[in-house]
Amino acid sequence: MESNDLKSMSIDELWNLHQEVAAELTDKITEEKTRLKERLRKIEAAGNVVRLNHERRPYLKVRPKYQNSKNPAETWSGRGKRPRWLTVQLGKGLDDFLIDCSPTAGGRRSDP
Repeated sequence: MESNDLKSMSIDELWNLHQEVAAELTDKITEEKTRLKERLRKIEAAGNVVRLNHERRPYLKVRPKYQNSKNPAETWSGRGKRPRWLTVQLGKGLDDFLIDCSPTAGGRRSDP
């Protein structure tokens, strides 16, 4: 059907055509869906399907490596996206925010 044919049709004729097309599409989509479900059922029955476990694997808890000098409660392990408080203060070096790892020291990490 050419676009000229559509332009010459009345609104009622176009609406009827729209309903026919929508009904035909619904029927074809339903048939295709049924066909695909049957195909999937056959594949699963053959035992070739491996179900994926979408649970996230457990990661070890990582101790914080950096600490905000203005707010000591804000820490970062060095993994993932850099936190805003660190990005804002990064005029200083990243080493200025290191946490002292020794259990006896209460301050920041000192260089050897």
